[in-house]
Amino acid sequence: MGGDYYETLEINRDATNADIKKAYRRLALKFHPNKNSEKGSSEKFSQLGEAYDVLSDLRKKATYDKFGEDGLKGGIPLEFCEDGAWSSKYTYHGDPEKTFKQFFGSDNPFSVFYTNDAPLQFGGLQPGVVKTQDAPIERDLHLSLDDLFHGCTKKIKISRRVMNEDGCTSSIRDKILTIVVKPGWKEGMKITFPKEGDQGPNNVPADIVFIVCQKSHPLFVRQNNDLIYKAQISLEMALTGFSVDVETLDGRLLNIPINEIVHPAYRKVVTGEGLPLFEDPSQRGNLIITFDIKFPEKLSAERKQLIKQALSS
Repeated sequence: MGGDYYETLEINRDATNADIKKAYRRLALKFHPNKNSEKGSSEKFSQLGEAYDVLSDLRKKATYDKFGEDGLKGGIPLEFCEDGAWSSKYTYHGDPEKTFKQFFGSDNPFSVFYTNDAPLQFGGLQPGVVKTQDAPIERDLHLSLDDLFHGCTKKIKISRRVMNEDGCTSSIRDKILTIVVKPGWKEGMKITFPKEGDQGPNNVPADIVFIVCQKSHPLFVRQNNDLIYKAQISLEMALTGFSVDVETLDGRLLNIPINEIVHPAYRKVVTGEGLPLFEDPSQRGNLIITFDIKFPEKLSAERKQLIKQALSS
């Protein structure tokens, strides 16, 4: 190249990797032949490509910093190599357009700088670029009935792409999202974390949305804010009375007397023993007990006669 790579990129020799990337981005956009028709811009663009190709590579940069362009392109003398071999000679591939496209990660790097088919002016990235937000990312949030009764805190780890400080490259990083579950939340409720999706230079990150999905429970079925409990009873119990023991979600044991005759459509409503209302946790739905009556498979003639007598009196 016959020049100083640092001077070409207009940076100091103690520049960081982020400084190198920022400098190349700014100057490559400024001197790209498609955007700059001034004399010498094409040569400058080629010099920028070679300078960035060297300084963005740690090994090439270290060789250049110690031995200069001659050492980089001619190989390091034997006595400087730890394994006794010469280093390979560096030759720029000579295609600054290839370097440009690799840097911007696109076959058409300039496409991201057009809005409504109108090209923006260059000399650096302009504030007029319109960014569109990615579609929401929806995930199920599986919660037990106990979680929805008491409330709880859920911590969920997500992995997302985050832009690095240079504003050009990105990396995958983990983040913990905290969800405070309130008593009485219902199936289908949505909890939104704005702009927690993948970041990119030309997009607004998507919102991450968690949708409440209630797990099944071995004893209760939820119906809005009510809890449905099914008790197994015999025909004798249905006709003569009994009591039902129900262990609540908060660990209490309810003993509920049933003095009425239990027919197939009968339901026992226990007020205020359901789920808390999300709008007002001091209020609760009801516990509704339904019954599965087990009929005898056989009856002797004597028992049938006794039942007839009992029911006819």
